[in-house]
Amino acid sequence: MKRLFTIVSLLVLSKFSAQTWATEDQYIQKFAKYAVEEMEKYKIPASITLAQGLLETGGGQSRLALEGKNHFGIKCKEDWTGKTMKHTDDAPNECFRVYDDPRQSYEDHSIFLSTRKYYANLFNLDMKDYKAWATGLKKAGYATNPRYASILIGKIERYKLYEFDNTNSKEALYAVLKLYPDLKDDRTFMAQLEPEKYTRKVKEPVTVEVPYKQTSYAQQQKRVERIKTKAEILNTILIKSHPNDGLKYIIIPEDTNVEFIAKKFKISESKLMKWNELESDVLKKNEIVFLESKNSDGITATYKAEAGEDMHDIAQKFGIKLNKLYAKNRMDEGQKPSAGQVIYLIDKKPRN
Repeated sequence: MKRLFTIVSLLVLSKFSAQTWATEDQYIQKFAKYAVEEMEKYKIPASITLAQGLLETGGGQSRLALEGKNHFGIKCKEDWTGKTMKHTDDAPNECFRVYDDPRQSYEDHSIFLSTRKYYANLFNLDMKDYKAWATGLKKAGYATNPRYASILIGKIERYKLYEFDNTNSKEALYAVLKLYPDLKDDRTFMAQLEPEKYTRKVKEPVTVEVPYKQTSYAQQQKRVERIKTKAEILNTILIKSHPNDGLKYIIIPEDTNVEFIAKKFKISESKLMKWNELESDVLKKNEIVFLESKNSDGITATYKAEAGEDMHDIAQKFGIKLNKLYAKNRMDEGQKPSAGQVIYLIDKKPRN
């Protein structure tokens, strides 16, 4: 005879709880309306605001966004009297603003742009010319990355964010639905459009069954907690934005496999294997996994290999295709670098 121990885990949704979004698409679905509202009030293209939010937060996954609801990296400055948090950005432990709601962060961003004299020329531009706005932001010194404008434009065109420049706050959610028609089956989203037709539905509880053994209750509980903890950890993986042009990647929190990650992020196993140059489908804790194709170059000129690192480790660390990294360093495939060896990440290693 067997006994089953059941663990029920209820996911309680609250607007006051910490928010996480699995993909940039989900970020757009959540915050497009805020960007459109700000466009109406401050005449800043919704596409620009939304693209900046995507980039600044890594699709909603940054520490500032999750803990401080700060989506644009706005620092305290002398005029801020609200809550604050310490975060390392340009310098260690800088002071950043903390908001009660992300909408406040969106409005603060609009106020920041509309009241600083060095951004004044932006407001002479056509509000639907997102390319001019992206270029203007870079010229005005908004960001130090020389590719900032092209990165914003890339996100706008990839996700068709320009569609939100042609709508209003009352129609914003319909614009979201147009871009993501599968949302018609999402009760939570549709309830925002037609609240009289939909009621909030609690997700089905997650049940973990543990085979009975003649061991102590305490031992059984430890086993149950171990199963639950690993499942919970794997289900809360956050997508991060890599310094190398904002490539999307994750860090594996517990040993798992490619199949699990592929299903979770709706990417084919073959693509994950190819993009990450994997020889096995086993993924170890703390391993870096990219969710899109890596770049051909790094963002720094060179790097000194550490003891025990191989070229695949370095390729993953800097978001570079492995075959390109071998070629830049005039190394054969499978050849390992020595500790302290200078690895070239952008240009090809000079001939001796």
